[in-house]
Amino acid sequence: MPGRVFVTGGSGFVGSAIVEELLSRNYAVNALVNRRKLQIDDAGVHSVTGSLFDAQALDSGLRGCDAVIHLVGIIMEKPRKGITFERIHFEGTKAVADAAVRNGVRRYLQMSALGTRPNGRSEYHKTKFRAEQYVRESGLDWTIMRPSMIHGPRGEFMRMVAKWARHKAPPFVAMPYFGAGLFGGKGAGMLQPVYVKDLARAFVDCLENPKTIGEVYPVGGSEQLSWPELHRKSAEAIVGARRAVLAVPVWAAKFYAAIGIAPLLGFNRDQIIMSQEENTCDNRKFEDDFGWKPRGFTESLRLYAGQM
Repeated sequence: MPGRVFVTGGSGFVGSAIVEELLSRNYAVNALVNRRKLQIDDAGVHSVTGSLFDAQALDSGLRGCDAVIHLVGIIMEKPRKGITFERIHFEGTKAVADAAVRNGVRRYLQMSALGTRPNGRSEYHKTKFRAEQYVRESGLDWTIMRPSMIHGPRGEFMRMVAKWARHKAPPFVAMPYFGAGLFGGKGAGMLQPVYVKDLARAFVDCLENPKTIGEVYPVGGSEQLSWPELHRKSAEAIVGARRAVLAVPVWAAKFYAAIGIAPLLGFNRDQIIMSQEENTCDNRKFEDDFGWKPRGFTESLRLYAGQM
């Protein structure tokens, strides 16, 4: 390598970072985009308009490529529009992997998620695992990345955090998270956020490191945080002031999900479940095979807080 790489979700938060990283290393890119236009204006990028289920678009995008990086995933379902975890995570992955086999593109990188496992409690993790299994059995030269929560200035989550820090989004007076117990005071799972540019670097490193073929890599930043710690560090970096943090009891959030109003408040049942699970990992395998350490949340947030 370098060569030409097909990237699904090329105009998304993670996709844009990976396309930029590929270009910086002199790769050419075919980027599959749907509704959102590619914001990168570079002669090395060819935009392919279509969906995961458009075989013609997939074949066009894969033509002449040496590898594929499949990134598309969702955190919120919209069943009335046919957007479900099963369709996007599993059926979408199946369509892309089958297209790679059909077009003779053997090198295949898949973005999964930390916490993905066969006995996952959330549909998000269950469908991510089914997608992983399909990739493993595809006969392709695959690598699977399982990142913790991904952060960066273009990400939806950090944009929401910035609004909370500025008192511009509900509940306005505080920065919320889901907590166990009657009043939410018993806490939630720990986080190990990974900076989007570090994740992009890791994906492109995989293309140049044969050792990563057939491997699954959990990856997080070098810093583990509770939800209140993440909120406080974010507020201090973005607005230069401390902000109150509000624990929303899990039982109340699940009630809102059960009666159908949770999506109106910006969350769903799977997010509640996952918030209570540990979202941390041991990076030793990653560091041994890649030769570098992802940055911690506090360090990397300083790099872009001014852009928020």
